Amino acid sequence: MARATIKIKLMPDSLEANLDEIKGKAEESIKDLYSKAEIRTSEEDIAFGLKAIILEFTWDDELSSDELEANLSKIEHVSSVEILDFQRAFG
Repeated sequence: MARATIKIKLMPDSLEANLDEIKGKAEESIKDLYSKAEIRTSEEDIAFGLKAIILEFTWDDELSSDELEANLSKIEHVSSVEILDFQRAFG
């Protein structure tokens, strides 16, 4: 089983969105699909006080990222989900 590292950007729908709540639900979504995921979260300043959530984690290469994107898109107050980077680990 190969591993991959994924970097995803979640955009909240407003300045009032609770980023900690979104992060928690996103981590749950990832762990529901792949319990061994090692997740790091950070925030990226966008404009006028709006911040995006950046998720970086390891993933089983054989799992579909489409299902993950769909699940993350369903989180309340998330307006968009974008995969920024997907790298397979060889060796």
